[in-house]
Amino acid sequence: MKRAIGLFTVICCIVALLGCAAGTGTTGAGKAAAGTQPVQTAQTGQSAGDVPAAQAPRIVATTVSAVEIMNVLGLDLAGIPTSSKSLPERYAGVAKVGSPMSPDMEIIKSLKPDEVLSVTTLKYDLEPLFKGAGIQATFLDLTSLDKLKDSVSMLGGKYGRTEQANGLIARYDDTIADIKAKTAGKKSPKVLILLGVPGSYLVGTEYSYIGDLVRTAGGVNIVQGEKVEYLASNTEYLQQANPDVILRAAHGMPEEVVKMFDEEFKKNDIWKHFNAVKNGRVYDLPENLFGTTANLAADQALTELVPMLYPELRQ
Repeated sequence: MKRAIGLFTVICCIVALLGCAAGTGTTGAGKAAAGTQPVQTAQTGQSAGDVPAAQAPRIVATTVSAVEIMNVLGLDLAGIPTSSKSLPERYAGVAKVGSPMSPDMEIIKSLKPDEVLSVTTLKYDLEPLFKGAGIQATFLDLTSLDKLKDSVSMLGGKYGRTEQANGLIARYDDTIADIKAKTAGKKSPKVLILLGVPGSYLVGTEYSYIGDLVRTAGGVNIVQGEKVEYLASNTEYLQQANPDVILRAAHGMPEEVVKMFDEEFKKNDIWKHFNAVKNGRVYDLPENLFGTTANLAADQALTELVPMLYPELRQ
């Protein structure tokens, strides 16, 4: 394989091509079971209706995934990201603080937040900016389903929403248990993950979020022994690994990227020698379910992934 590519580099490619970042999450399950309970303070456990408004936590979420987590936990926000994605109606009218990759520090400071939420994949670039502006930021690790559950649990405990957090985590655990029962004893398929952005594509390792979903569903990533999320593509190496399944994730401009993939598979003769291509087991993953980082639709993504890996389980 060629040189390693970090997830931040991938996201930068998308932003450079689009001119702005839409967010790090999806719109799926984030709208689902949002509670409407009054906000509680982490220190006293009182509701916002029982204490002066100034004591209620002022939280700014700078990514879509963070917004959706707070929505399910039933927590109000003082600021949300500027995004082309649909955000929960709970936050209609809340101040916009700019794109996830370049939030407006002056706007955030003016909101006087107790805490600002971002994600670890943006920490390297954003942490110095937050510190320079005197802003306390928490970077949520959403690089895998387990890390997503850890982040939900942490925020639930911190802001008195343990019951809501445990309910969401149980939803994921139930889905995983059901998948393990269905796939028990079945041969694990070899899987190639391609992440496409307009003009190019990369290979996802088991350390990418989609790679984590594949592993959870019982698949085996053909790229082993790497510690990064993405690698530059080497089609000859990939063909030698001969995956049973090829998953194509289109990001940035999904329709344009799918066309790019179709052209690549048509013009580059090597692809016709892949078993996955011969057997018609090449799948384009919907962007709203299969992001570059975890989002609340993880259980739905797993459910849709299983029949791609195990055709015999299609209903």
